[in-house]
Amino acid sequence: MLDRSEVGKRGYLNEGFRLFHLKDSRAPKLDYHYHEFDKLILLLGGKVTYVVEGVTYFLRPWDVLLVQHNMIHRPVIDPSEPYERVVVWLGREWLADRSDPEEALDACFHTTRERGFHLLRTNPERRLEYMKDIQRLEEALRSQEFAAGRLADTLCQQLLIGVNRDILRSRTAQEERDSYRVDPKIEEILKYIAAHLEEELTVESLSKRFYLSRYYLMHRFKAVSGYTVHQYISQKRLLRAGELIRSGVPVMKAAEQAGFSEYSTFLRAFQNTFHMSPREFR
Repeated sequence: MLDRSEVGKRGYLNEGFRLFHLKDSRAPKLDYHYHEFDKLILLLGGKVTYVVEGVTYFLRPWDVLLVQHNMIHRPVIDPSEPYERVVVWLGREWLADRSDPEEALDACFHTTRERGFHLLRTNPERRLEYMKDIQRLEEALRSQEFAAGRLADTLCQQLLIGVNRDILRSRTAQEERDSYRVDPKIEEILKYIAAHLEEELTVESLSKRFYLSRYYLMHRFKAVSGYTVHQYISQKRLLRAGELIRSGVPVMKAAEQAGFSEYSTFLRAFQNTFHMSPREFR
């Protein structure tokens, strides 16, 4: 589906994929958020930086940013220029259904997550190919001709195949230090949290482990991630629990494996975040 407005509190995707072509003369202000689907952002014009899990990316026209599901992110937009971009939301079931066992279409998202680097910057020839791919996809999504929906589906897969190939052979932006900014200590803490969600995680324990004062950790963590330490850990635990529940793990077991020591605390937080019970979420 082709749309002109990326709407919703965090966005809800009911189709296999959706494409948005957006241009804002005023800079919209967006808070830190996440989605249950994967997302591609192709910058066409304007000045924008994107913060993804504590790493700040300085985008240039025709850069591609890959944001995997459940990754906390936020754009910071310079209002001095119109901000134009193409955004593609990709449903995880749609991706799985169109993937081969050894060649998953969402491999590009897993690769960028493993690298801890989510920006793809290509050469002028590839940018021209991306422009053509997007134009053909937009035309198919607008078309009422025979099998236009099937053609759009195929073209979206073609776009992803190109992204996967470019991700595997390109580290251009990662080698350009002016394309991103990262706080190495906070990045280390974020990785530690992700790997130890089932353990006790507090400001006190993290400050001792990483030899930081409590005040500095709380202040710097909020500045880099957009969340307090407690909020971030709680959010990541809820997202982990949601993943486990969707995979068939019993609700109480999922809460325990995600690091919640009390089921009642988990249940309240889950309902406040997802606005439904864990059983409804499944």
